[in-house]
Amino acid sequence: MKIAILSRNSKLYSTSRLVQAAKERNHEVRVIDHLRCFMDMGTQTPSIHFKDEEFNPGHFDAVIPRIGASVSFYGTSVVRQFEMMGTYCVNESVAISRSRDKLRSIQLLSRKGVGIPVTAFANSPDDVSGLIREVGGAPLVIKLLEGTQGIGVVLAETKKAAESVIQAFMGVKSNILIQEFIKEAGGSDIRCLVVGGKVIAAMQRTAPEGEFRSNLHRGGSAKLVKLTPKERATAVKAANIMGLNVCGVDLLRSSRGPLVMEVNSSPGLKGIEDATKKNVAGMIIDFIEKNAKPNKTRTRGKG
Repeated sequence: MKIAILSRNSKLYSTSRLVQAAKERNHEVRVIDHLRCFMDMGTQTPSIHFKDEEFNPGHFDAVIPRIGASVSFYGTSVVRQFEMMGTYCVNESVAISRSRDKLRSIQLLSRKGVGIPVTAFANSPDDVSGLIREVGGAPLVIKLLEGTQGIGVVLAETKKAAESVIQAFMGVKSNILIQEFIKEAGGSDIRCLVVGGKVIAAMQRTAPEGEFRSNLHRGGSAKLVKLTPKERATAVKAANIMGLNVCGVDLLRSSRGPLVMEVNSSPGLKGIEDATKKNVAGMIIDFIEKNAKPNKTRTRGKG
């Protein structure tokens, strides 16, 4: 098979592992910087141009999108162009866009009855105190909608601090979510790696002392974790609601069961491969081998 990986940097761990796994299975693989592509849509045969090459329908058998959050708009347009060309895309463009919009994804999960932290969203409320009461009062978590990897996430431990942070963010016209703080999680969360409707690997991430964000980029540690049947089912359901074939689902263990924090359409592989000792990249390539067919990419889910 000829496989394209849409990635800005071929030296990133996740990208290089996917390349390695594909080559081990005797596939031809290319890493393409999606920001350096341009698209031809006005002709009978849609195509994508990269450097001095032109990719026509049938050039690749499958595409693995590794789209960074900061370039979601252009990245998903390149994925959509491959879809127009009939190329199988591991995650399709609408599903990626859904998962990148924190508010949209939380609303979709809530509509389908998936457990999420109590969440409030407002533009310019007159009653900030009422907004804080809505999520159970302080301490609470304030998140920038555009933030990634724990950036733009603030823990406000008192009502006064929460009011100050909310007013500051709103003063600079930032879109924010206000969520309850799940104290019983103890600064830990669970990352479930879902491939093809199955949880293939899971790890528990724990924040360093004095920090509440457990992202590995921020100094968090990871270890293998055993999931309960409900946690496994919740992760699979969240992936299906987003319409993603490959994703990372972040869960919090709360007193009322597993709560979904986020669904990541381009999950990093290093932390979960190190923690579980599983060949996650190989499992993703195995999934492609079984499912990649021309014109098979379909939009799943609604909203």
